[in-house]
Amino acid sequence: MNVLPPGVRFSVLDRSLTLEGEHPASALRHAVAFAREVERLGYHRFWVAEHHSVPGVAGSAPTVLAAAVAAVTERIRVGTGGVMLPNHQPLVVAEQFGVLESLFPDRIDLGVGRSVGFTDGIRAALGRGKDAAEDFPDRLAELLGYFLGTQDAHPGVHARPAEGLRPAPFVLATGAGADHAAAAGVPLVVAAAIGEERMLAAIEHYRAAFRPSAWSTRPYVVVAGTIAIADTEEEAYDLLLPEAWAAAYSRTKGTFPPLLPAERIRATAMTPREREHLDAALRDQIHGTAETVAGELAGLFARTDADEFLVTTSSHDRAGRLRSARRLAELAGIAPRIGAAAAG
Repeated sequence: MNVLPPGVRFSVLDRSLTLEGEHPASALRHAVAFAREVERLGYHRFWVAEHHSVPGVAGSAPTVLAAAVAAVTERIRVGTGGVMLPNHQPLVVAEQFGVLESLFPDRIDLGVGRSVGFTDGIRAALGRGKDAAEDFPDRLAELLGYFLGTQDAHPGVHARPAEGLRPAPFVLATGAGADHAAAAGVPLVVAAAIGEERMLAAIEHYRAAFRPSAWSTRPYVVVAGTIAIADTEEEAYDLLLPEAWAAAYSRTKGTFPPLLPAERIRATAMTPREREHLDAALRDQIHGTAETVAGELAGLFARTDADEFLVTTSSHDRAGRLRSARRLAELAGIAPRIGAAAAG
């Protein structure tokens, strides 16, 4: 039974997180397999992400991974959440997405963000400085202009085969991202993890400042966040614990590690600082039984009036994550009942 607002879409972002002792290649193959399951469940999009030199993340080349996902799926939209535009020349990004859109027409999403490498070493390897995000609006305009045939940053330069094609652009809201999305007239993706007050302020500002464009005639808001549904509150909590602990670990040790099983984390003696960061990582995540999650989601949509929810859940328990995705699909009214779904 669908207890959520009619017309709301649900999508998935897979960041290709690795498990302890797992080769990154396995995490990438799992992401592709998970995309096929997500499509069967009726989700609207499947996105992949970009990270560099992170021990616990295998996804470093999102356009390559998106191509692999699109090749094994049929209907679901495929894209990036996102390509970090400060790391790349807009012409190259346009060419890559032109190829994707040519091969998989009307299925490709071009999600871009403003983040730069986390360390001096990564930024140096990418040839970018800390201030690389400052010209994001110009880079975004150039990128979109290659598709429209209007870019004037480099007169006479054309992105082939991008020109004339229309992959769907999105801007991830980090810092001033909401302003840039509104000015460009493209959909906004805002993370619940930034805190509800900041999230609601970003959404309000985006809608007020939105300028209709060739890409979108009205504001479109995607809220990204973590959801875990299980038979009990504790089981749902254990699905979220591995990634939350990795995030807490990165805050205290400076590196995001592969995911540990929940039982190992529960047995770990934590310092007060580690516990504080763990609690913070779990604070804005939605988890529990289907009934509990339904109530929390209904409240979230009432406060945000979002058009779509992008599920960002990762877990050491991948079978449990798939069961959670099935339960959410049932709750949202986009898939058959759990018992009718394929076993996994």
